[in-house]
Amino acid sequence: MPKICELPLHYGEIPSWLFSLMVRLSEKIVELFSIEKEPNFFLEKIADPFWFQALGCVLGFDWHSSGLTTTVCAALKTAIKNLSLSEIIAAGGKGKTALNTLNELEEIGYKTGINVSPLIFASKTTAKIDSVALQDGYSLYHHTIFATKNGEWVVIQQGMNPHNSLARRYHWHSRELKSYTCEPHKAVVSLKVHKKVLNLVAYENEKARKTIWEISQEKPEKNLKELKYLLSLRLPKEHSITMENFSLERLEKKLKKIYEEKPKDFLSLINMEGVGQKTIRALSLIAQLVYNEEISFRDVRIFAYAHGGKDGHPYPIVKKDYELTISLLERAIKESKISQKEKLLALKRLACL
Repeated sequence: MPKICELPLHYGEIPSWLFSLMVRLSEKIVELFSIEKEPNFFLEKIADPFWFQALGCVLGFDWHSSGLTTTVCAALKTAIKNLSLSEIIAAGGKGKTALNTLNELEEIGYKTGINVSPLIFASKTTAKIDSVALQDGYSLYHHTIFATKNGEWVVIQQGMNPHNSLARRYHWHSRELKSYTCEPHKAVVSLKVHKKVLNLVAYENEKARKTIWEISQEKPEKNLKELKYLLSLRLPKEHSITMENFSLERLEKKLKKIYEEKPKDFLSLINMEGVGQKTIRALSLIAQLVYNEEISFRDVRIFAYAHGGKDGHPYPIVKKDYELTISLLERAIKESKISQKEKLLALKRLACL
């Protein structure tokens, strides 16, 4: 079962002096990983929501803050860039930076010669799944992808729900991904479980996904006629699929485009440009009420401090102690390069502090 943790929305900017320290400490951690382990090990760790959360605490961020996700990803991305590692790449970020992820990947591919086409597909598809196939009320505003040159990748993205002032983080890991459209997540970090979520990537919605795709292949006129009829009905307010704000004119254009392009399956349908939440919701409504398709509306479904927290909880950050940790890791890295037998001695000393 996915692991969960509550992430309240926190606003404001992180102090530049603290972010600078976070980047420096991230550099030492990533560098140690590159010395001790294969690059894929780094991806394995950040894909784990517990380890990722603990890393944020080590870096000095509040464990329960939504900002932990965006700041840790930004610090790791900057650290990887500063280290000029050839084995690990990172792209994306928060807001406008997230929207530029595909361009970043293309630029990385041009500079390094790495085949980034599968990474571009993964980046685009994970974002589409968590915003269109999974309609849980959380709008994505952060998306970062980490990858190794051999093609393994991790996506960490986050959405916000202004109605309950919570954020929800989505972890993806290519190593454990069997299907983009059936229980694809490594984990979803969110304590708030909603009763009715249009979760078309749920295991039990396999038949519903096929039905929705089949309906999309019908002539637009037929689907529009059925949708108009459904919109004329007075469904209970608590109905699982919301019907507000449907624009039949826009839907007609989308349905015509789908009919002309004829996507080969549900994933291709989701990935079509212009196919968004309302298009999929309309097709789901037809599937449920016209074709009597049963759709599950099941929602998808801890930590340590080392340097205090940004907002002073559980105690303020002591910069001297933070600097000491960085210097200890720097010394550990230097010693690890001197002798294979002695390269972990410095790290072991950390356990005695």
